[in-house]
Amino acid sequence: MKAVVLRAYGGVEQLSYEDMEKPKPAIGEVLVKIHATSVNPIDWKLRSGHMHSIFPLSFPAILGRDLAGEVVELGYGVTGFSLGQRVLALANRTYAEYAVVNANDVARIPDSMGFEQAAALPLVTLTGAQLVEHGIRLKEGHATLLTGAVGSVGRSAAFVAQQHKIQVIAVVRESQIAEGENLGTLGLVAIDDEATLKLFEDIDAIADTVGGSVAVGLLKHLRRGGIFASVVGIPKEVKNFDIHAEQVVVRPDAKRLGELAEAVAHGNFKIPIAKVLKLAEIQEAHRLGEAGGVGGKIVLVP
Repeated sequence: MKAVVLRAYGGVEQLSYEDMEKPKPAIGEVLVKIHATSVNPIDWKLRSGHMHSIFPLSFPAILGRDLAGEVVELGYGVTGFSLGQRVLALANRTYAEYAVVNANDVARIPDSMGFEQAAALPLVTLTGAQLVEHGIRLKEGHATLLTGAVGSVGRSAAFVAQQHKIQVIAVVRESQIAEGENLGTLGLVAIDDEATLKLFEDIDAIADTVGGSVAVGLLKHLRRGGIFASVVGIPKEVKNFDIHAEQVVVRPDAKRLGELAEAVAHGNFKIPIAKVLKLAEIQEAHRLGEAGGVGGKIVLVP
């Protein structure tokens, strides 16, 4: 099979499109012929070696977390799936024509959804959902500031929070205000609009998808005993506040992924796709993603 192979940490030049042995499904796994995958920030952080101390790689490595395709082989003991079935999953080694994945992590693609849209969903929708459901864990009527609300993870978090009747105040860049108005959140405020942010004192939680100075600058708005949950890391400044901090690391959840995919299929929320590139164009895909500002997911097709 063809796959994108990383043979050393470094820039995009370390990614090559070449022949690799097709994997075989082990007990409890399915082999999926991949019709589309997508690029996520974790991919270039792993490629560069930035995450080496947390997630060390063994070379040669195949990156990629999102999978959308069809089942072509069942491992021993797998039931409930049929050959040719259209599926999506949060998996590993998906920058390839084929990948194996634990059958328990696989969800069915809604009938009305194409492979490219499905490939944009697994990592970002599950991350957003788990930021809300396992990170801030607020009750109905409580309020949260949500950073990066128009990003793919932020959109997912906003939708899930509203499912739980949590009041969401979306924090975005000034240039994103118009786009943020389509999120349906209770409030919308620019990152540097301190006058408006002061209206949201003693907030119950911060759901963070951005990190850095943006997250640090919002800590003062949390009430005592409030929750700061992040998918990008806990800033050291949290120790200066009487708050609870929660780092969220995404985990596969086939049931929740299937529900979120259905919600996207029904138009309840949207994960925009900015570009569709060939898997062989992986270097360009990483350049675009790492530079930022593309306005949506970059999807890769074989």
